[in-house]
Amino acid sequence: MKKIVSEVENFGNVEITLKEVLDKNNITRNALAEATGIRYSIIDSYYKNKISRLDLYTIAKICYVLECEVSDILKYRN
Repeated sequence: MKKIVSEVENFGNVEITLKEVLDKNNITRNALAEATGIRYSIIDSYYKNKISRLDLYTIAKICYVLECEVSDILKYRN
């Protein structure tokens, strides 16, 4: 059955799991910032899951450098 968001009290959220990926691969936020050319403060915000709007360009650069899929760093939690 098709759900309508306005009828659902809690529709879930998208969680950024960059911290887990970096920690698992022993990569620092500073190293990722240098490799991607993305400011440390932006990488840190993604690392701490404190982003309200995703930048697809940033996500693409992170995935390219980490050689991972988008689904490795973004998870939908119902």
